[in-house]
Amino acid sequence: MTDAVIVAKDLRKHYGKQAVALDGVSFTVGRGRIVGLMGPNGAGKTTALKAILGLTPFEGHLDVLGRDPRRERDSLMQDVCFIADVAVLPKWLRVSDAIDYVAGVHPRFDRARADAVLARTEIRRRSKVGELSKGMITQLHLALIMAIDAKLLVLDEPTLGLDLLYRRAFYETLLNDYFDHERTILVTTHQVEEIENLLTDVLLINHGRIVLDSAIDDLPSRFVQLIANGESREAARRLGPIYEREVFGRTAFVFEGREAAELAALGEIRTPSVADLFVAKMAGSAS
Repeated sequence: MTDAVIVAKDLRKHYGKQAVALDGVSFTVGRGRIVGLMGPNGAGKTTALKAILGLTPFEGHLDVLGRDPRRERDSLMQDVCFIADVAVLPKWLRVSDAIDYVAGVHPRFDRARADAVLARTEIRRRSKVGELSKGMITQLHLALIMAIDAKLLVLDEPTLGLDLLYRRAFYETLLNDYFDHERTILVTTHQVEEIENLLTDVLLINHGRIVLDSAIDDLPSRFVQLIANGESREAARRLGPIYEREVFGRTAFVFEGREAAELAALGEIRTPSVADLFVAKMAGSAS
């Protein structure tokens, strides 16, 4: 892919002699894409993010914005921003001090932009972090990050533990006020249903291996969901679905590489959601 922001080839990472976090992972992220990196706990997604950010050693080739994170992390982080679910600001730190600190250490920080984002919240400049709710702390992190003119934004479970209103507000702010076609966003989350409509691409990982790498627009031509009942169930099974489950007395089958036309006589045809494919691929790659 030309104009790639991330190029990973055969990434491998072991913890000790037995635990395999990344097992030959390869993928490419293009400029201006919003990519969801998703998988169950322990699948390898956080290790992949750490490799991209230069936070862990690994084997294989990794190019991020034209740099090797292992050797050029300081330079790379001038163009990358990161929000993690465990991001912690000192409880004694005031909001105004947090803004002053980031403005002092990052050359691409725009104080006016941070103020504009915070102006739409209930956060007061004199408040201490320890006085804020978790949702407000996430809003503060987002304001600080959005004020940095970064080329790559990496989000690791950014809305973990937040209620639905805060989660929706977070992603709406992110898309409406931050994203443009020069920026690239890589996000991991367990709330697949909430972000699938925001994504341009999906990467599903399980047991340290990529099990699906696709643009969202290509999914309808690759996958078909069939809702069948009665005698058509056995006929559907003979066609080799990658996954099936019972739904209110009927059976939902997910097929890869089958045309909808050849399945239409067997039941109701649908396009599977990213959440459907997540379940199908995780079950199919279980070991």
